[in-house]
Amino acid sequence: MPHKTTLRNAAPWLLVALAIACSPVALARKSDRNQPMDVTAGKQQGSLDDATPTVLSGGVTIDQGSLHAESSRAEISTRRGEISRVVFSGSPARLQQVLDDGSPMNAAANRIDYNVDNETVVFTGDVVIKQPRGTLSGERVVYNMASGQVTSGGEGNGRVRMRILPKDAGAAEDGDAAPEPADDDAAEGG
Repeated sequence: MPHKTTLRNAAPWLLVALAIACSPVALARKSDRNQPMDVTAGKQQGSLDDATPTVLSGGVTIDQGSLHAESSRAEISTRRGEISRVVFSGSPARLQQVLDDGSPMNAAANRIDYNVDNETVVFTGDVVIKQPRGTLSGERVVYNMASGQVTSGGEGNGRVRMRILPKDAGAAEDGDAAPEPADDDAAEGG
């Protein structure tokens, strides 16, 4: 008779697996912060001073090291001459980065709010975050870069959906589907 694992017994394993497999930008490439930032947009309004945010629109692309972001609109705020917050919006806004461990991370959401000062990234609206070992999706995902804490779902924030692939299946190309089982006819040679 197969051994049944209760939810209570599985909880510690599940928490560890989620922290490893589904943390968006869990180990975001630290060296990217020291690279030049290249920005392109159809329109720019404002100035990079602390008084008002700079608004970019008309197809925004931001590249910094391995970080690549695309959105319809981006709002950049500064504090003491340094970027303090960037809010990307679009249908969807997209964020890609190679993590410190070399694995890719791809995220899409209607809004991506990166607060540099408190080191948090808040993804809202049709969130999908993909890494080689799994996907995390929902309506709202908050990632604290300083602590590594990921919070998603909860009251008023919709349900959380996750897929965690077995370690050996992590090589699946798109990171959100396990390899297809072999076709019986192909396995029999015909």
